[in-house]
Amino acid sequence: MRFSVLSLIGHAPHPLTGELPSAAERFEDVVETGVAAERLGFDAYAVGERHAGPFLSSSPTVVLGALAARTSRIRLLTGVTVVAILDPVRVAEDYATLDQISRGRIELVVGKGAEAGHFDLFGLDEDRQWDLQAEKYELLRRLWSEEKVTWKGEFRPPLKEVTTVPRPYDGLPRIWHGSATSRNSPELAARHGDPLFTANAIQPREAYAELIRHYRERFEAYGHDPATAHVAAGSGGLFIADTTRRAVEQYKDYYEARVRQNFKPHLADKPGYNTPFRTIEDAIENGPQLIGSPQQIIDKILTYHELYRHDLQSITVDGIGLSRSRQTETLQRFAEEIAPVVRREAPSGLWS
Repeated sequence: MRFSVLSLIGHAPHPLTGELPSAAERFEDVVETGVAAERLGFDAYAVGERHAGPFLSSSPTVVLGALAARTSRIRLLTGVTVVAILDPVRVAEDYATLDQISRGRIELVVGKGAEAGHFDLFGLDEDRQWDLQAEKYELLRRLWSEEKVTWKGEFRPPLKEVTTVPRPYDGLPRIWHGSATSRNSPELAARHGDPLFTANAIQPREAYAELIRHYRERFEAYGHDPATAHVAAGSGGLFIADTTRRAVEQYKDYYEARVRQNFKPHLADKPGYNTPFRTIEDAIENGPQLIGSPQQIIDKILTYHELYRHDLQSITVDGIGLSRSRQTETLQRFAEEIAPVVRREAPSGLWS
């Protein structure tokens, strides 16, 4: 198993105190946590992209550039690059530049995004989101793998013998497909022989397992070697305590207040937007959240691994009410008490 740390750069008031750090402080938190993640031996650090809601992640390339300058080994991922609303030429240029600066450490996780509002913001029809996603992704892939690209599509002007610069550092970077609720992303990933990154954040695990099963079936049907069908899984946040009882005592009020704060009544009937795990006890027992003692978290990751057979586990320590020092302490406990056991019990050839 490999391990990645994800930040969506959330910027909502603390649900219990109302405290809201400045934007500058949040960006500093993200960069310093990324530096700590590299020092502690994590394999990757990911920055999300959101253009609506209480987030500061509208320019992930800028944040990843700062991380590239402060790190030397850790892989730098997105989570996700909202390719459905972006110009593939610009995406190819920006992330190839980051790939050069970081000397080949960039990997994209592409998706349509989890905030419906960004389609209106960019003047796009949300009803065409999957058509936008497929066309723009396939153009991005060609721009990175070919030179003098001639192309014509529906959602941007045609191209004639275009070579984007700079070129990626060492050939086509790995591109993951973020998957949350629909078979469209697993299908697109399988068609191109790409890895899948399941959100594993809000829905019950069986919903994500079904998408992963579809991906693996279609991956092989398209003629790809099933041994190369890499899968990653997210989580709903990481909180480590010496015992489950202490985790509940320390984190219950915050967790349940944040669930209430994040509830979207206009999307109540739409899967993937509101967590069904509204109490901390339910989240610990049935949700993807990694809350509890180190052994309890080890057991949960390995239980998911039995179902998903995933190679990469993503964790989140910001946006869950912890100070920066507590975030670093949590990452250190994970690196020292949890990661070695899971790596031994669930070995992976990813990034070997």
